[in-house]
Amino acid sequence: MAEPVRAALLAGGEGRRMGRLGRGRLKPLVPFGGTCRLIDFSLANAEASGLGEVLLLSQYEERQLMDDLYRTWWRPGFRVHFGPYDRGYREGTGYRPPDGPGRPERGTADALIRKAPYLFAPGTTEILLLHADHVYRFDHRPLIEAHRRGGAALTLAYQRIERRWVHLFGMVEFDAAGQLTAFVEKPAEPTSDLVFAAFCVFDAARLHRYLEELDGTGWQHDISRDVIPAMLAGGERILGYEVASHWEDIGTVDRYHRAHLALLAPGARLTLADLPRTIAPGTERRLVGRAPGIEHSLVPDGLVNGGRIEHSVAFPGVRVGAGARVRRSVLLPGAVVPAGADIDGAIVLEDGTVEQPPQPHATAGSRGTRV
Repeated sequence: MAEPVRAALLAGGEGRRMGRLGRGRLKPLVPFGGTCRLIDFSLANAEASGLGEVLLLSQYEERQLMDDLYRTWWRPGFRVHFGPYDRGYREGTGYRPPDGPGRPERGTADALIRKAPYLFAPGTTEILLLHADHVYRFDHRPLIEAHRRGGAALTLAYQRIERRWVHLFGMVEFDAAGQLTAFVEKPAEPTSDLVFAAFCVFDAARLHRYLEELDGTGWQHDISRDVIPAMLAGGERILGYEVASHWEDIGTVDRYHRAHLALLAPGARLTLADLPRTIAPGTERRLVGRAPGIEHSLVPDGLVNGGRIEHSVAFPGVRVGAGARVRRSVLLPGAVVPAGADIDGAIVLEDGTVEQPPQPHATAGSRGTRV
């Protein structure tokens, strides 16, 4: 018998908007915060919420992602379920997804349909739907409890943000009773400052019914563009649950860079203690206020620093050469900054490439250069 709540993680993104950060790796595996990858937040949240298993919903380069998650998240008490390939990993039979891109993605809802037998198992009453590119720590148990108390077909998490950014998200509006009245994906002219935080709880039977009704029509195969609007139009009871803690969608190089600088800001809502530890988990990290060669930066033990690091985040294995200066930047695992280099407002990749976010104060040179 399946657990009443089935957690499912959408992790099919290629990261086309992530520039060189996304080249040669999947967006969910982009390093973050000096300690982990983007996908690790949703998995850590699920584990901390008492869920013993998360079903992976991926379509792009599945083999690369599954092999990584098998190494990182397969342990007693918690694991990632790989749908049709799960038995191959459990028993070592070698039945794994083929290398290569596989069939083209058609949308987030397509992933649910393809793995419906593993998602809508007998005994499953709710589907907790998660995404793999959001930075947040959250206990899902109160959300699930609120969903059940409210007798809703869907309870979606939302957050209030500056209206100028709403056009990047799914905009939501609620009536005085807290029921959803409007949902517009990436609105051209926002009328609300509330956005869908991209995780939610569905009544399993009703989600399954809407997917079956939409499949085969001229839909976009998308949860936000098709399924939620269809449920709203169908008169379903859809409630909201406000996310008061830190939550951020990492969709572009600029947002990635700004999210790292936010970790260093006074009174940061997301702290070092909140970050999962999946990259060199045995290496300690410290937020250093001031030390020889370091000023207000998040750095690992064993850092090789012959220069100066200021207001930056460095991953394990970083080496900064003699006389080099790094300011307001992110240094990915194993990145090497040559002696005498001057890096400001940039991301230095593992191969030494400098990714320059579009911002007014950056001076490290043109995008894609090497240091």
